[in-house]
Amino acid sequence: MKNRILLIAMLITMLFSLTACGEEQADADTIVLRVSNWEEYIDLGDWDEEEVIDIDDDNNIFGENSMVEDYEEWFYDTYGKKVKVEYSTFGTNEELYNQLTIGDSYDLVCPSEYMIMKMMREDMLVPFSSDFYNQDIKTNYYAKGVSPYIKNVYDELAIEGQSISKYAAGYMWGTLGLVYNPLEVSDEEASHWDLMLNKKFDKRITVKDSVRDAFFAAITYGSYDEITSSEFISSDDYKARLTEVLNRTDVDTVNYVEDILTQIKNNVYSFETDSGKADMVTGKVVANEQWSGDAVYTMDQADEDDVTLCYSVPTEGSNLWFDGWVMLKDGIANDADKQLAAESFINFVSMPENAVRNMYYIGYTSVIAGGDSDLIFNYMDWNYGVDPEEEEYVEYNVSYFYGGEDGDEDYTIYTSPDQTKRQLYAQYPPKDVVNRSVVMACFDDESNSRINRMWTNVRCFDLKSLLD
Repeated sequence: MKNRILLIAMLITMLFSLTACGEEQADADTIVLRVSNWEEYIDLGDWDEEEVIDIDDDNNIFGENSMVEDYEEWFYDTYGKKVKVEYSTFGTNEELYNQLTIGDSYDLVCPSEYMIMKMMREDMLVPFSSDFYNQDIKTNYYAKGVSPYIKNVYDELAIEGQSISKYAAGYMWGTLGLVYNPLEVSDEEASHWDLMLNKKFDKRITVKDSVRDAFFAAITYGSYDEITSSEFISSDDYKARLTEVLNRTDVDTVNYVEDILTQIKNNVYSFETDSGKADMVTGKVVANEQWSGDAVYTMDQADEDDVTLCYSVPTEGSNLWFDGWVMLKDGIANDADKQLAAESFINFVSMPENAVRNMYYIGYTSVIAGGDSDLIFNYMDWNYGVDPEEEEYVEYNVSYFYGGEDGDEDYTIYTSPDQTKRQLYAQYPPKDVVNRSVVMACFDDESNSRINRMWTNVRCFDLKSLLD
């Protein structure tokens, strides 16, 4: 009897051991992909039933599950391999960078353009595989669908001779501008950065509490005479010259930017990180420096309260920003499965229907134009188009983004006149706006130190006065 009990115990132990081994084997067969993205920057699912995007009979889009869950299922169906995404978020580019420097490990992250360039300079990134841009591969939705305009920006933007397209794939993009209440601020007043210095709106404007965004607005204002001269605007290399001027970081430039920002500080209600959106809706302020995606969110929220807000990109120039996916060398290493999972994640969120889901959920604009699919364009029309036989309308052309010739009627929608300065304008700015919008560079350590000291002077106290 004792021998039989002992035998049964041994068999049970062996069974549990085999089960545990099986579980370990299953875990070993699962690719773990560690992804870090901005907060609230991807579709989390759980849409209400009435939120179905019914673009046409063949395209009803609905976010039942989170994008991450749907990706895990799609990856297994596509490649026959299991993947588990460990998804986390960050609040700022600097927060992400600090997490990496203290030892946090990720495989795929989504920083902004200047942080991507910084990571390239510091050799932190893994280049895309040789197949990633091959449009003949069915699942390469990014290569087939990215806007030709955005692709050109990525191809031309380089660090130490290397195009960022080698290391980064776009996710969302937009402009820096001004949200304003048209009952308080005229369109003309909102069309220039000097609005932030206008004494008429003393303590009624908010500015981003971000050294780069504040610096960019101030240097553009301070360079007004130079960059708006007819000679400058008509030059063959206008965009290159504008980029150079708005990225100057020499001592004299930083000093006059400090003077401008000090004047702005004395005039505005506050520097803010996230409160500007609510302050616009409640009427606490009449204008707010804002990224285009948050401008869309702000206008949407105001609409629910029957408050009409508008968005402007100042005529003298502005910032073109984008967030993009990059693979980290410390995470991916030489693991081919991890790199496949990371590149596939980018391709999955670049499917036209998934780009639509993300845009609907977060309010920002995807870099995906759709390629052979007209779903993205139809979604824009679904949001902002009107029936020209029933409503007052204007023609709004965005052929530059979708890859058509200038003025291509295939990429023109009929929209209400007010949308030329509201959500449509913010999400898909007309060509003249992107022509005067430039990417802010990744500055070297000396320039960053100079700018950060300037920002400390503006935000806290005047260090220079203590040294005199």
